[in-house]
Amino acid sequence: MPYAFLSPRAERVVVAALFLVLAPAGLTQTLTVGLANPVNSADPHFSNTTSNFALTGHVFDALVGRDAQARLIPALAESWTAVEPTVWEFRLRPNVTWHDGRPLTADDIAFTIQRVPNVQGSPGGFSGAVRSITRVEVVDALTIRLHSARPNPLLPNDIASVQVISRHVGTDANPADYNSGRASIGTGPYRFVSYRPGEGAVFARNDAWWGPAQPWARVNFRFLPNDGSRSAAVLAGDVDLIDQVPGADLPRLRREPRLTIAETTGVRLIYLQADFSRQGGDVPGVTDNNGERLPRNPFQDVRVRRALSIAIDRRALADRIMHGAAIPTGQWLPEGSYSHNPDVGVPAFDPAEARRLLAEAGYPQGFRVTLSTPNDRYPGDLSTSQAVAQFWTRIGVRTQIESLPWSSYVTRGPRQEFGFRLGGWGSSTGEASYLLRNVVGTYDRARGWGSPNFSRYSNPRLDALTERAITTIDDAEREELLRQAVKLETDDVGIVPLFLLRNAWALQRGLRYEARSDEQTLATSVSPEPSAP
Repeated sequence: MPYAFLSPRAERVVVAALFLVLAPAGLTQTLTVGLANPVNSADPHFSNTTSNFALTGHVFDALVGRDAQARLIPALAESWTAVEPTVWEFRLRPNVTWHDGRPLTADDIAFTIQRVPNVQGSPGGFSGAVRSITRVEVVDALTIRLHSARPNPLLPNDIASVQVISRHVGTDANPADYNSGRASIGTGPYRFVSYRPGEGAVFARNDAWWGPAQPWARVNFRFLPNDGSRSAAVLAGDVDLIDQVPGADLPRLRREPRLTIAETTGVRLIYLQADFSRQGGDVPGVTDNNGERLPRNPFQDVRVRRALSIAIDRRALADRIMHGAAIPTGQWLPEGSYSHNPDVGVPAFDPAEARRLLAEAGYPQGFRVTLSTPNDRYPGDLSTSQAVAQFWTRIGVRTQIESLPWSSYVTRGPRQEFGFRLGGWGSSTGEASYLLRNVVGTYDRARGWGSPNFSRYSNPRLDALTERAITTIDDAEREELLRQAVKLETDDVGIVPLFLLRNAWALQRGLRYEARSDEQTLATSVSPEPSAP
């Protein structure tokens, strides 16, 4: 077809393709990315969510990085070693500079660790990652030692969740200073240009980055929480890449010749959790069938929790609701992962047994419950909750849905305002203790446990077993203890696991994406396909 007869949209596609083929080495362009999850702050320590961590990770580096399979790799620290059972030493890369040209030093690491637990207005940050550190020893400008009261073999894993800020810019800076860009001066591959809450962010390449040269001069991130709008944007060529490809759209996008799909099994668990913060019957949204307050919190009874768990057909959720883009599970790590317990299977779908357990617990006629869910945070979050409501209603637990945008949901959760809620957790460390300490560990601000444990579940036996595991140096012995903890937690139904997500990205042909198990969407993982010889 003569080029003169192409439509304007087709012209853009052809021009972009020619650019990729003909552009000489070093010539760069803009990458536009459509993100499913709006980011609520440009402050790297404000909110412990994958979407926040991924976005701010373009501007700020961590001491230790993770590759696409969640394995630890050098980042600002070129090496680390346990010089004593309770002391980890990190050697920094030489000649790393902040975006303003000043050198990175070990003192910046010390300042970062001090700041992490004290972020103004944080709904749930990264304090758990640094809480075991009792002393920070700056040995010299490029060497720092982190001391703990007890052996902590997972400290490098923990510190990989903390992005490093500078003392000279970060002193007295608050989240608003990072949102405005005043304090958003990092060492990362991109420089901060702008951040617009609810809309997106813009970054410009940092040519002085210590890592590999990046092909994108500018990266525009657009927040597109609506599934249909996100798919339409990549189909129209308005964005180069989208994440969290909606399961219902995946077959159509696979057939589109202008697009490619990158996907992998993820470590993001979608789960349900009851309110454990109340002993009495004043649980939000929970009443008897006449709308009257119950005499006690029904979810304190493990029989009720087990009934609600086995009333759910997880395979139906994965196949029909998620259109195959999920894997049914009874725990939170995929098979083959360190500390995955092969003896913990997918709970059998058994509504008859569920009704029997409810009757045994004193609820032969069931009760009413409100299931709260975000409607724009996880793939299929609202549809999954609606399906669960139908399963529960069939066993006599009449369920209605409270659907909220993530911006409201994430602020209400820490206040224990949900009787039963849908949540998601990505075990980016690739091992079981990350969820054990955070999601089901007893809430303890001083200890740094349970910050995202909005439901306030508490099991002292589980806490003790988790503590024993994370202070065990031997990898094999620690894995066995973690497997025991997985079994203990699943038997007690502290959470109701539903499925693990399969992570999928759709991108314009001519680009490639290194699919990540931690579901992070990174411009550093996007590259032009090499030109054919």
